[in-house]
Amino acid sequence: MNGDHRFGPLGFQLVLLRRMADHQPGLVEDARRELGVSIGEMREANRRWQAMVRSPRARGALSRYRSVLGEPEPSSRRRIGDLECDALLWRVPLWPDLRFEVLAAPGGAVWNEWLVRAPGAAGPRLRTEDDLRPWSCTVDEVARAFAPARPMEGSAPTRQRLAFTLPDGQECVAEFCWGLLQGVSRSRAC
Repeated sequence: MNGDHRFGPLGFQLVLLRRMADHQPGLVEDARRELGVSIGEMREANRRWQAMVRSPRARGALSRYRSVLGEPEPSSRRRIGDLECDALLWRVPLWPDLRFEVLAAPGGAVWNEWLVRAPGAAGPRLRTEDDLRPWSCTVDEVARAFAPARPMEGSAPTRQRLAFTLPDGQECVAEFCWGLLQGVSRSRAC
C-alpha cells in the first residue's frame, strides 16, 4: 500500500471497504480511488488482516486495533443493561464524521466493533425512506429515528440488520456492514 509495509489505518480502511463491496461496489470503487489504491492492494490488505486475526499467535482484538489504529481518542465508560464496558473510538479518515468504536469488557474482551457518529458531529435527519441513503447513517441512528426498531441477525460477524416501520406503516429491513448503512429493503413480514 504505497510502499508502506506496516499495516495501519489505510489498510484497516481497505478491510472495511472490502466487506462493504458486497453491498455497494460503486461506492467502494469511488472510495478506493479516493484513497489512491488498487483492487490488488485492497485484497492484500484484507489478506493481511485475516492473517492477523487467524494467526495462532494472534493478539487479542483490542490489542490488534491499538497496534493497527494507534491510541484511541479518550475512552469513556458505558453501561449497557447491567454490564459496564469501555467505549474506545478511532478516527477513520475516509469518513471524517464517523469513528470506529470498540466496546470492550473489563479485561479487554471485545463485545462490539463498528462505525458510529463522531461525538459532536451532526447526523442526518432520518424521516422517510428517501433519507436512508447508503453510507449516510449508522445502526444506532436508524434505530433511534424509527423506534422501536428490532435488531436481527446479520449474515456475517461484521454485518447487522435492523427491522423497523416507516411513518407510512411500511415495514423495512436495513442492512449494515461495520455499522454503516448499506441499503434498505421493504418487507411484508420482518
